[in-house]
Amino acid sequence: MVLRRCRALLGLTNQNLLMYSWGMATDTRTDVERAARLFHALSDERRLRIIELLRGGERCVCDMVDVLDAGQSLLSFHLKTLKAAGLVSDRKQGRWSYYRLNADPFEEVQEIAATLRADAERTAHSTCCG
Repeated sequence: MVLRRCRALLGLTNQNLLMYSWGMATDTRTDVERAARLFHALSDERRLRIIELLRGGERCVCDMVDVLDAGQSLLSFHLKTLKAAGLVSDRKQGRWSYYRLNADPFEEVQEIAATLRADAERTAHSTCCG
């Protein structure tokens, strides 16, 4: 979708196509940084367990500490990473924080992965010098 438009409008070659893959050419650095932040947040087993737990709906940190058998400071560190990537959001109620998943960033991850897959399939039989 975006790639086809970029190729058509900008006449991109395969060499510089990747840097334009996730948005407008002027946003390349921001887009790559955003992709890196999302994939970094998803690259840790404990964070993936937190996401799995939140698939069931909003959870209190106090519940997650027990279920995940993790200290509150370690859990807070991982939740902060997930929140910075936009994958989760929180709300405070009294002295407790409640976390839930945000759907939009997961759609972004899916779009980035689909773009990379399409590029991999398209270039599967190409060589750099031939």
